[in-house]
Parts: sequence; structure tokens; C-alpha cells
Amino acid sequence: MNAWNNCGREFKNINQSHYFGEKPKTIDEYILAQDEDKREDLRYLKDILHEALPDAVEKISWSMPTFWKEHNILHFAASKKHIGFYPGPKAVNHFSKELEAYKTDKGTIRIPYGKIDKDLIIKIAKWCIETGNHA
Repeated sequence: MNAWNNCGREFKNINQSHYFGEKPKTIDEYILAQDEDKREDLRYLKDILHEALPDAVEKISWSMPTFWKEHNILHFAASKKHIGFYPGPKAVNHFSKELEAYKTDKGTIRIPYGKIDKDLIIKIAKWCIETGNHA
């Protein structure tokens, strides 16, 4: 069951949802708290990052799954229609040609569910750790 619900708290926007459960302590707990139809892609992305960054520590930072080694290397998070992948603005700029098929913003890549490019994710993750550029 997803902990994103309406608990009666009043917001400026009508029907605005928010998280009110116990915050996940691990990436696996984070993934389990997401809607079932998103979990497979989130697990796949986690596995890709584990392969690309075998010495990195998995943790939750800024309430998002994070890969860390002396600093936050990158984050990802589930959204309604995509996975937010956060390698930082320098990575998004460096890989801009390869990211033309994705919506990007400063430091953010929006990856539609079912459209994870393993090779590109590995390239970005390795570039982040090798150059010291991070989220």
C-alpha cells in the first residue's frame, strides 16, 4: 500500500497529496512503498546503478534513493509518469546530445516508465563517479 494519501491536512491546492507515513530507511523500503506498477522499473534502475557503482553505498538522502561515496553521487525518485533521475546539472549538460529523447531540466532527467536505457544510465553513473560531479 502506498503511503501517499490525504490525511486531512489542508493545502492551498485541492486534492494535493503528500507523504505522511514512516519514511523509508533503505532503497528497497522506498521501492516497496511505491505503486506496484512502478516497482519493476525502480528495481531495474537500482540494479543498473549497483552494477555501475559497485563501491557506492545505498542510502536515502533528501527522501530519495541515493548512491553515495564520500558524497551523494546521484539520486532517483518515483513520479506519476516517470522516474526522476538526478545526476546533477554538469552530467545533464555533458550528456545533452544523448539525452535529447528525454525531458531534462537543471540536473534532472525524466525517464518514462518502461524506457530505461541501461547503457546510458551506466555511462552517466560512471562519469559522475569518475569526474567527481554529483547531484
